[in-house]
Amino acid sequence: MFHHADGLAIHGGTLDGQGQEYWACKKAGRCTAGQGPRTLDISQSKGVSVKQMTLLDSKEFHMVIFDCTNVTFQGVRIIAPADSPNTDGIHASRSRHVSILNTTIGTGDDCVSLGPGTSDMLIRDITCGPGHGISIGSLGWQAGEEEVRNVTVDRAVLTGTTNGLRIKTWGTPNSGSVVNVSFSRVTMQRVANPILVDQNYCPRKADCPGKSSGVQISNVSYTEIEGTSMTPVAVKFNCSDTNPCSGINLRNIRLTYRHKRPAQAKCQNVGGSASGEVTPPSCFS
Repeated sequence: MFHHADGLAIHGGTLDGQGQEYWACKKAGRCTAGQGPRTLDISQSKGVSVKQMTLLDSKEFHMVIFDCTNVTFQGVRIIAPADSPNTDGIHASRSRHVSILNTTIGTGDDCVSLGPGTSDMLIRDITCGPGHGISIGSLGWQAGEEEVRNVTVDRAVLTGTTNGLRIKTWGTPNSGSVVNVSFSRVTMQRVANPILVDQNYCPRKADCPGKSSGVQISNVSYTEIEGTSMTPVAVKFNCSDTNPCSGINLRNIRLTYRHKRPAQAKCQNVGGSASGEVTPPSCFS
């Protein structure tokens, strides 16, 4: 753990979290999720550089960035089995000017997850799989969360992941926003849900029955996204009925279902535009 570590540089080496026994404990119900250690935790720091590192089998999240400014990850490898629980690769929240470059992540949860207060984020040349894809969220669980703004994902390959490019918010009225997000030049290989916006996230159904997300999602673009979906619905926008998604743009989308069969797109409470080749056809009204 590094706290108030300005000018921190970590280059080279391997950190082995040895998470196997802890994962088994969680699966058996003897250990509670969220109580295990993260492998690398950096908070309230600036000018951070993490390069050419390998992180293995973390008990919980592999790498967490909280309330940091000017952070660069480059040439990082994160490796854990597909069934390892809650082992996100890189999680950032309340952080600004973060770059993740030339990084390979295979894990049991999100390859990259962005929490509230993340802005000016660049993710470029990333390989993801196995895992749950690249996620913004979940958002809206607590009142007063800061917005997620100015996120760029460029040149990514996702293989065998449960999700591709996902934005998820809780089905609760807590306010928040996601604005100015760009996904471009992404290849999906056997991804279950290539493009997904889910504003009804509620894993414990008792927490948010009949409620609508208060998070506003706007100005999100998907450009040059191609590959194969393992489910018939390759593009799904399940947005809030009280705060519909707006300014969603699709351009040059080429997604098929399994072996080149036609895929589908489904929309709920979303407004946007489509240009160029868009397959499956846009479901915007």
